[in-house]
Amino acid sequence: MTAAPATIETREISRRFGALLAVDSVTLSVPRGAIFGFLGPNGSGKSTLIRMLCGVLRPTSGSGRVLGCDVARDSEAVKRRIGYMSQKFSLYGDLSVLENLEFYGRIYGLSRQRLAQRRAELLALVSMSDRLAQLGATLSGGWKQRLALACALIHEPEVLFLDEPTAGIDPVARRDLWDLLFELASRGVTMFVTTHYMDEAERCTHVGYIYASRLIAFGRPDELKRNPDVTPAGTVRHEIGCREPAKALRTLRGDARVRDATLFGETLHVLSDRAMDAAEIGRVLGGAGGEASVREISPSLEDVFVTLSRAEARRRRL
Repeated sequence: MTAAPATIETREISRRFGALLAVDSVTLSVPRGAIFGFLGPNGSGKSTLIRMLCGVLRPTSGSGRVLGCDVARDSEAVKRRIGYMSQKFSLYGDLSVLENLEFYGRIYGLSRQRLAQRRAELLALVSMSDRLAQLGATLSGGWKQRLALACALIHEPEVLFLDEPTAGIDPVARRDLWDLLFELASRGVTMFVTTHYMDEAERCTHVGYIYASRLIAFGRPDELKRNPDVTPAGTVRHEIGCREPAKALRTLRGDARVRDATLFGETLHVLSDRAMDAAEIGRVLGGAGGEASVREISPSLEDVFVTLSRAEARRRRL
């Protein structure tokens, strides 16, 4: 059985701005209905890649395809079939919820009948039927994002690009927005989501991490956590709970057998030589005057990205 073609696909896509290489030979493939989480530090190339995939910016080299359309040669076809939602509220604050939806529907050329149908469907989806007359500028952050999502979906795009859609909104609104994204994915909409939140990355079906213009990790979250470069042979990861985590952190970082140690909430996450097992960690911390509970763990996505970023930084210094 032949596999379905990827909805979003790039092959060695790059973009230069003079001497600056903003995106360097990125290759990825996102299937239909996936929620692809795209992470990386500010300035690493996330927005540049999105602009190329949306047909707004032409690649310097390499290629990209969205829904089978070449992003360089068929950019107008790409734009008609995708939706885009920016981090900053970019709708019209002096128009009502209803007026914003109707304005975007007319931009995309929807007939009166089709616009009425889509308006009703989307208002139900984002639960805004009781806010039709409210001006966009008076909505709270979470409701603004719901309206922006509805406007981005008015023309039934098959792919939706969301640039940090939950930045600056409260935890309840953030969870509600993700519930909407899961609903859209279940309907076959493919989503390309940039975020800085690790818990959001854990919710994605596929994840990519870009660092200094290069894609250094791509795959399903569970696949990335099994990457042998993240927990090298001969090492083990532990979570440690203790009364004085900051003091324990200093003690562990002074031990040559510890490869990495960091605070993780009220616990510590430690990567050490396998010979330094849970009993040995307990002995070391007990000798420093503290008792600890120690358990072996798998790496988190944060562990994955931090480990691979540091390895890439070392490689670039060589």
